[in-house]
Amino acid sequence: MMGKIRLILSLLSFGLLFAPFTLYADGHEGASVQHIKPETCKQCHEEIYNQWSGSMHANSSALKDPIHGAFYKNVMGDPKKEDLRNKKGKYPVCLKCHAPVAAMEKKTKLDAKPAYANGISCVVCHSFKAFKGPDNAKTGKPQYGIDAYEIDKKSLHGPSGVTYTTERVPEGSKWPTPVHHPQPMQGNKAALFKSNDACMGCHEKRDNSKGAPLCRTGNEYREAKNFVACQACHMAIVTVPKLDKGNVVPGKFVSVADHSMAGGHDGKMITRGISLTMDTKKSGDKLKADVTVRNRLPHAYPTGAPFRNFYLKVAVYDKGGKELWKNYKTHPIKDDKKSAFWYTLGDETGKPTAPPVATKVLADTRLKPNESRTVKYDIPLPKGAHIVRAEALYDLLLPPIKAQMKGKLPGDLLRPKLAASAEIRL
Repeated sequence: MMGKIRLILSLLSFGLLFAPFTLYADGHEGASVQHIKPETCKQCHEEIYNQWSGSMHANSSALKDPIHGAFYKNVMGDPKKEDLRNKKGKYPVCLKCHAPVAAMEKKTKLDAKPAYANGISCVVCHSFKAFKGPDNAKTGKPQYGIDAYEIDKKSLHGPSGVTYTTERVPEGSKWPTPVHHPQPMQGNKAALFKSNDACMGCHEKRDNSKGAPLCRTGNEYREAKNFVACQACHMAIVTVPKLDKGNVVPGKFVSVADHSMAGGHDGKMITRGISLTMDTKKSGDKLKADVTVRNRLPHAYPTGAPFRNFYLKVAVYDKGGKELWKNYKTHPIKDDKKSAFWYTLGDETGKPTAPPVATKVLADTRLKPNESRTVKYDIPLPKGAHIVRAEALYDLLLPPIKAQMKGKLPGDLLRPKLAASAEIRL
């Protein structure tokens, strides 16, 4: 009798785990795959889920990304309201990348369904069937985000090249018997997921409503004539401890493509992209210094959002670490422009403006792909000078925007991150 009960419970448990209706966040079998819960994927891919859940992809929507959320509320309005439109009466284009499932269904109330708030979830990318390109072949108009792909609403796809079945299969079965998966997976789209096409729907380019170019990562990459795919850096294969319901399994490890997909928000990632050297020559009570920064990436440094920037701080310190001199008073953009690396947007009069209202690019001093640039300094050596240090400091926001966002964003998003440094002792 007890054996029969255990068998029944086992079968029920199997049914609860794999019955289609339990896959979906909104609880009904007829939903498209885009409404499958990330927690469903976690059952078998816990390590990947753990990486993804802390990523900017998981936190891309205006409900979860503080910077994007602040801009969205300022330009569009409340992300918890339905039927939001811009001043021209058009659907908010930013949702096509930041909340793609909502964009697919033409909704703007991002708390209406979990799939909207989850941003770029597992099933958003893994339902890509084909890349249509950044521009519409017939009209020539840009296709942003989810519009750049053919979307499969019934099956999932991935880089393994393996086709899975929803049917139960004998334990320990080997190819050519298909592997079991609770949702159909097609194995003939592997090349897409190993190419830049998997990323360029959102990271290719972006213009504002006035036609001013904002993000241009795709163009920058092509300029570099590089064959390395985005995944080589942003989804490198990593070996991590195996997890079982949140606990590390002692002595067990798995190798996976890193789904944290780190970028400009990640301090470690920004240090990989740039190197800095300093050559000095003393002349009396002055020091001539050549500070060389090199972009080691196949796209501009920094890239992406146009308000990202970095600058050089060159300073003299005494033995106790007290700052005796530095190359600017307020910020290099104001006081030492040769030390500032940024993308300047403005209006027809040549006045710098915020990205949403800009009409053209006024200047671009960022490092181009693989570019090295040397900045020269004549450094006074005050009495007690002991250390000369050069630093490349990376900022997610430009100084005027940081001032506006003070108190509205977490402090760590407003502080510059150290990307590279070099120093000498006198």
